Amino acid sequence: METFGHVRMVIGFILSLSIAHLLKGTAKFIQHPGRDKPYWIHLSWVLYLFILLVHFWWWEIPLHNLQRWTFPEYIFVVFFITTFFLLCALLYPDDVKDYQGNYKDYFYSRHQWFFGVLAALFVADVIDTLLKGKQYFLHFGWEYPVRNFVHLALCLIAMKTTNKTYHGAIVVLFIIYELSYIMRLFLVAA
Repeated sequence: METFGHVRMVIGFILSLSIAHLLKGTAKFIQHPGRDKPYWIHLSWVLYLFILLVHFWWWEIPLHNLQRWTFPEYIFVVFFITTFFLLCALLYPDDVKDYQGNYKDYFYSRHQWFFGVLAALFVADVIDTLLKGKQYFLHFGWEYPVRNFVHLALCLIAMKTTNKTYHGAIVVLFIIYELSYIMRLFLVAA
């Protein structure tokens, strides 16, 4: 088997587990409507992460252009996709009994972890894009590095605050921007 085929399989396994974790966690609200209390900001981050996972899978297509894979590159890509799974696990723990079944209390008790991992993901994204080559990185223009820097800064602020207005605004902003970014990158004819 060619090297990229192997890498693609590992990415696919971890990505599939991530999406399955989000879907399973969300389905619990339907299966047991009175057990745990949903929170709109938490569910909005679930939606954002789902969009990000689908975008990530498409974003990784250019990895097949790497002529030679080294073990450090492979480990990096595995680490990168694992951060997505960790975010999914942080959004949906095994249970929220310690928080009286309240996802609002749970979310704010773990917000520093969630936004710390999300911030690390934006840094890793830049490294991943550079792995695909300087030309690939540069073809995104100024928006890509600015996007990642702003997302990183907003995550660092989110780690420091439990202000509900800030958290509500940032998740809505992230969802709208991500959908806009995807459409401009992949749905508009060049």
